Amino acid sequence: MTATRIAIVGAGLIGQRHLQVLLNDPTAYAVAAICDPAPAAEAQANAKSIPWFSDYRRMLDEAKPQGVIVATPNQLHIVVALECIARKLPVLVEKPLADSVRAAVELVDTAKRAGVPVLTGHHRRHNPIMRKAAETIRGGAIGRVTAVVAIWLSHKPDDYYNVAWRRQPGGGTVLINGIHDIDCLRMLCGEIDSIQAFAASSARGFSVEDTAAAAIRFASGALGTVTISDTVSTPWSWEWGSQENPFYPHEGRDCYLIAGTRGSLAVPSLEHWWHEPGQGWGDPLTRRRIPVKPADAYIEQMRNFADVIHGRAAPVVSGEDGARTLAATMAITESAAQGRPVRVDDLLKRG
Repeated sequence: MTATRIAIVGAGLIGQRHLQVLLNDPTAYAVAAICDPAPAAEAQANAKSIPWFSDYRRMLDEAKPQGVIVATPNQLHIVVALECIARKLPVLVEKPLADSVRAAVELVDTAKRAGVPVLTGHHRRHNPIMRKAAETIRGGAIGRVTAVVAIWLSHKPDDYYNVAWRRQPGGGTVLINGIHDIDCLRMLCGEIDSIQAFAASSARGFSVEDTAAAAIRFASGALGTVTISDTVSTPWSWEWGSQENPFYPHEGRDCYLIAGTRGSLAVPSLEHWWHEPGQGWGDPLTRRRIPVKPADAYIEQMRNFADVIHGRAAPVVSGEDGARTLAATMAITESAAQGRPVRVDDLLKRG
């Protein structure tokens, strides 16, 4: 089997994660090039004998990759991805798909007209925990989903915000962190119809929010809440509960609670609770922990990307998914700013 040639644009934190996946499986992948103007990226590429470029257009033309991963700062996602599409190159764009809903819709429409696959880097959808949770819910184990609670509460160090763009619009915790949880809710509970939200920036005092709370109406009629903050010390977040990233301590706490007419499911523990037939609210619940075989979500994501490149599979997380998740996430900030509910489809139509 010939290794799939994949280039990376943006060699920062998430770009490094993708790079390690490629380097760790040289029989399946070859790093076609790294594009990042930072001296550290050039030094790393030279040390590993990988072609290095400071200009992504030149890289696309000279390195001849079969696919491209875009892991640049958010505002560059659209321009780099459009250049890939113009060259008929399948592209995996890190979340968020773009820095605005309008740009995301433009990217999706352009890719569709060109017949070029676009994937969005919502890697949690590739995690076996999330896949098993979605399978359990779709299989009817908890009945009709009626109520949902999602939490992402963590404490970022002060120097995290030494990077200027993180203190500017689009750099708050909703778009950086909450977007993952919105995407997970879409995976587990279906499309989001509308959102009513509040946001605050009093803890850090920046122009962007550090805390947000939103009420969600799903297209199915289910209702839910999501609470997000990056300035609190708690064990209630995906990172601290899922063991997905070894950087974070494992506290074994859940961040999504999905309640249905026949039972409930906690994620990421995959604890399934229900009453046996004929039991009532005064009877003890039955509980089981659903087994799942762990796997690295980034490795699974890369396999899907390679399969898409070679026409063997469809994207697990398409550009359309990325655009809709972005719109639902932006509905939080727009609702908080305007003090009214915001419909996701209205944002998509407005572009």
